[in-house]
Amino acid sequence: MKLVTLIAALLAATPALAQDRMTLMLDWFVNPDHGPIIVAREKGYFADQGLEVEIIAPADPSDPPKMAAAGRADLAISYQPQLHLQVAEGMPLTRVGTLVATPLNCLLVRADGPVKEVADLKGRKVGFSVAGFEDALLGAMLGQSGLSAEDVELININWSLSPSLMSGQVDAVIGAFRNFELNQMEIEGVEGRCFYPEEHGVPAYDELVYVANPETMDADRIRRFLAATEKATQFIVNHPQESWEIFSGTSAELRDELNEKAWADTLPRFALRPAALDRGRYARFESFLVEAGLLTEAKPVERIAVDLGAR
Repeated sequence: MKLVTLIAALLAATPALAQDRMTLMLDWFVNPDHGPIIVAREKGYFADQGLEVEIIAPADPSDPPKMAAAGRADLAISYQPQLHLQVAEGMPLTRVGTLVATPLNCLLVRADGPVKEVADLKGRKVGFSVAGFEDALLGAMLGQSGLSAEDVELININWSLSPSLMSGQVDAVIGAFRNFELNQMEIEGVEGRCFYPEEHGVPAYDELVYVANPETMDADRIRRFLAATEKATQFIVNHPQESWEIFSGTSAELRDELNEKAWADTLPRFALRPAALDRGRYARFESFLVEAGLLTEAKPVERIAVDLGAR
């Protein structure tokens, strides 16, 4: 009996194995788009994978990919469209996983306004926040309806998306997220309507992706990170209300009507297989950017994304 007691005491005194530390830069402040990450942390899935993940919200949303490229963050959340452009500029980045596997971006109008279809935008004002990709997105959507960018007046509204639309400053905004701005307008008592890029001439793409520096990344740690977020996504899908309570319980700021509505709308868009790579999707989008004049030539998918789940 004394031997058993001694062994138990020795085991209790043995320090736990040190966990591998990782830093993850979010694309912006914590919101429902980050559900699998927060749930993985709160449910202990990262710890189960031997990871201690430091989650950092950036002061500037343009910083995360730069931090990953410079090796100052192990992982960063970015956007597939921006990744194509950044790789073309020579930034050492690659997509290693997917967080949100469908576009969230949309062309947003007031439901009670004069724009009932994209063609109705002729001669009207369209607000935008980010030049470049949003111009290409709008151009493709207009083109399918027989219009061009010259047929509308573009106005830089500096991230004031739904307020500019609700106030009548513009007739439409490009760059609104269907899971946020649409709900924000509803809460304000103004019904909105989204025209979805993937239904109007733009190839489908992953909205939010995990990126890393391919020259310095630790592939094993990233695989474990993705395994943890995959498990968290399965939990979210199986237990949507319980997962919302876990997520929103991490901050009083998350417990409001907008975030709860956004949670429900984002849930079906999380990548069920975050490590899996659809090479055809990335190749098609690269070609789209070339046709839109944002890239001079198409790079092979291997320069843009990797599948760490493939052995």
